[in-house]
Amino acid sequence: MNIDMINAAAQRLDGHVRRTPLLSSPFLDDIAGRRVFVKAECLQHTGSFKFRGAWSALSAMDPETRSRGVIAFSSGNHAQGVALAARAHGTSAVIVMPEDAPKMKIENTRALGGEVVLYDRETEDRDEIGGALAQERGLTLIKPFDEPLVIAGQGTTGLEIAEQARAEGVENADVLVCCGGGGFLSGIALALEAVAPGLRPRPVEPEGFDDVARSLASGGIVRNNRTSGSLCDAIITPAPGQLTFPIMQRLCGAGVVVSEDEALHAVALAFSRLKIVVEPGGAVALAAALFHPDQSEGDAVIVTASGGNVDGDVYQSALARFGE
Repeated sequence: MNIDMINAAAQRLDGHVRRTPLLSSPFLDDIAGRRVFVKAECLQHTGSFKFRGAWSALSAMDPETRSRGVIAFSSGNHAQGVALAARAHGTSAVIVMPEDAPKMKIENTRALGGEVVLYDRETEDRDEIGGALAQERGLTLIKPFDEPLVIAGQGTTGLEIAEQARAEGVENADVLVCCGGGGFLSGIALALEAVAPGLRPRPVEPEGFDDVARSLASGGIVRNNRTSGSLCDAIITPAPGQLTFPIMQRLCGAGVVVSEDEALHAVALAFSRLKIVVEPGGAVALAAALFHPDQSEGDAVIVTASGGNVDGDVYQSALARFGE
């Protein structure tokens, strides 16, 4: 993994992905006690940054291989990104999704042309299910985070952050990134290392699912005790990736952990102050900036709003509890 792969992905993504805005609000600045800039990847195609990695992987495939179809594992955001990218490339996509994934994400994946195969994540092995389907149908697996081409695609977000931060006069700041398996954070970290070394990437995770923070602190990969049971479903993974962890270990600062209530509060504030829809897992970085300001340094902080695919009842609950 290197900046050349990210630059190559940027060329393939040009004209196919949205350059998402870097938003700000004086109200959020007041809460955090510093300037807060929000990279709104919830406005990306399919409602999350995952489309970048999906397009990067599919666009780099040999046409004959791509024509046989692809398969992916996802709780929803990677699923939608792969489904849309596959459809745009004229091929099929099979998505293995947990049956407790948000209803919106399952329905959207099907609407985008993906064939959804549901499984029970507590009793069934998605790798076994997906492996059997891939072998039977000749499908190519696109991993959600531990895949170089996917990481390269996600890294294009870092290129944009660097340019947009520079335009705002920000050259030294923490970049708080919503983190599951680490593909998004790894890609951003590699990009920032090359083009904006004063911006320090850091993972943010929900309580009880902070495998990356604990892994970075211990110096080795640590697994979560649970793989379900959080409103932040978009960023719940068993453990950091074999490819992503060394990158994060080399380039990232310490992790920040937030509560579900803090994530939901950030969802409500993103609506009221930025006028954007963010899902709980996509709001943890904003929650860290707003409710754990002592864990960042400097007069500015950059956060990712990584996804906006939230079920209506969860969103209504956030607004009812924390709306202004």
